[in-house]
Amino acid sequence: MLLERGFPSPAAELLRRLSASPRLVAHLRLVHDVAFRLTEWLAHAHPAVLFDREAVLFGAATHDIGKARVAEELSAPGSRHEQLGEQLLLAEGVSPRLARFAATHASWHADGVEMDDLLISLADKVWKAKRVPDLEQLVVDRLAVASAVEPWAAFMSLDDCLDRLAAGADERLAFQNAHPVS
Repeated sequence: MLLERGFPSPAAELLRRLSASPRLVAHLRLVHDVAFRLTEWLAHAHPAVLFDREAVLFGAATHDIGKARVAEELSAPGSRHEQLGEQLLLAEGVSPRLARFAATHASWHADGVEMDDLLISLADKVWKAKRVPDLEQLVVDRLAVASAVEPWAAFMSLDDCLDRLAAGADERLAFQNAHPVS
């Protein structure tokens, strides 16, 4: 079932204050839901992997918040929303540790990216069944090391999870597209 998870109330309040469009709110709720399921799986399947689940869920719920000010990026490619989103969150009193996800969700390949950032990036891709091998490999590498398993075993585990998550993409896309951009 879509959106069966509770959306973080601080994120919902931020979106309300910034007059986020229905399409943006729908998108963020969908990515949050996938991140919820992804982190739930990770905590169970790879308990040795260190990540901040609450931070990941907040980041998933706000990663595109800059699109509240760059609405054209809701329906066309663009990256202006990334830095703007981080600035908006900081101006709203969100800690830099959490605000960074608005800027890092599309730069998962950059130096210094943490597992939390990778999980948000992964959720932001797989919600629509997009698979990004380079991103997935970064996650596999960290899973293998933290869980002390062979990389192929970490890959198989992650691949199974992502296949299950991707299976609901058509329903999620239809849900998002049922909401107006403005």
